[in-house]
Amino acid sequence: MRKFFGFSALAAVTASVTIALTQSAAAAVDPETAFIFNTLSFLMHGFLVMWMAAGFCMLEAGLVRTKNTTMQCAKNITLYSVAGLLYWLVGYNLMYMDVSGFMGSFAIWSGTDDVITADGFTGDGSGYAASSDWFFQMVFVAATASIVSGTVAERVKVFPFLIFTVLLTGFIYPIQGSWTWGGGWLSEMGFSDFAGSTIVHSVGGWAALAGAIIIGARTGKFGSDGSVHPMPGSNLPLATLGTFILWLGWFGFNGGSQLAMGSAADVRDIATIYVNTNMAAAAGVVAAVILNQIIYKKLDLTMALNGALGGLVSITAEPLAPSVGIAVMIGAIGGILIVIAVPLLDKLKIDDVVGAIPVHLVCGIWGTIAVVLSNGDASFTTQIIGIVAIGAFVVITSAIVWGVLKLTVGLRASEEEEFLGLDRAECGLEAYPEFGGGSGRV
Repeated sequence: MRKFFGFSALAAVTASVTIALTQSAAAAVDPETAFIFNTLSFLMHGFLVMWMAAGFCMLEAGLVRTKNTTMQCAKNITLYSVAGLLYWLVGYNLMYMDVSGFMGSFAIWSGTDDVITADGFTGDGSGYAASSDWFFQMVFVAATASIVSGTVAERVKVFPFLIFTVLLTGFIYPIQGSWTWGGGWLSEMGFSDFAGSTIVHSVGGWAALAGAIIIGARTGKFGSDGSVHPMPGSNLPLATLGTFILWLGWFGFNGGSQLAMGSAADVRDIATIYVNTNMAAAAGVVAAVILNQIIYKKLDLTMALNGALGGLVSITAEPLAPSVGIAVMIGAIGGILIVIAVPLLDKLKIDDVVGAIPVHLVCGIWGTIAVVLSNGDASFTTQIIGIVAIGAFVVITSAIVWGVLKLTVGLRASEEEEFLGLDRAECGLEAYPEFGGGSGRV
């Protein structure tokens, strides 16, 4: 027979558990046990972030037109692979090894620095397998490249885009990442970005913005009279699936950024991060839906999807310190920013196919500023310095790379190829061959 507790008994049990957890959190952790659980955290959260690659792919495949779906899938699986190779060849060491203020060292990552000696595991319980850390950091850089892919879809040629991916993942991302996560000059100033609202998301957003401006809009997107011609995506159920996959992967993105799971305190903090991450996303959806209904009298699914992502990006800079109420507020403001920023880009004639710039750049900036709402050690001035410094570096370097590619190998498909669709022009395959002819009319 099930035993039920009265209120007072339940309160007593809760209090005893809380005391035990506090004592456990303060107690010394066996180094080998901590090593195992810290390594497990990097691997477990890392494969959740890797799953976000599928989320980005499905989101983009659903939001482009039928005739460009194969191209987006091909770009996403290839950019993930390129990111892994470049992060091994140069990116990781450039970001983390021997950082002297501005960047680390140029070397191939060797994976031989595990905290293990002939006598076993040593240290204070903060050790982990070097390979697990490399894997966790690698899937982050792949996410940055995926952000760019969606913005410049439907008109960029595949191999110039992949060349840009090589430079973004091998050099641009690691150099700016070393300034904070590698212990560089922004870290010394006190810039705070827990899981990457700026270091990952706005970096992808800045690179995407530079690309969208230099490549130009899709043919027919904007009329000579300033009108905006909608180009609806081909598969909104697929885009919705992609968003749910990203939402799930974000628990790895933010939870794994605790960088430890070897003590009760770490596990408690990871649970808090999960809750705040989830609630910020939910608030982003609801806020975007309500505001869109007020302004346009419609429940726009794409705004709801990007509202979720905007809430997730917004909480990423500080998912641990806020109360649930503050996390909800941060996510809701992210959702509101999405509804405002998407039509603003259209007015500026910046063609962002999937809305990545509002989600990752605008909400990334907001999330990084919002750190000061709950983190008493963060300074508003320092947060702004970090945002501006990273933004300027990424925009300038990205613009140079996009510009050189445009002047040399060329960036965008011809008008005829755009009309035909990049599936056939660049890939030679159609995602939906039964409907290929019809896709050309959209």
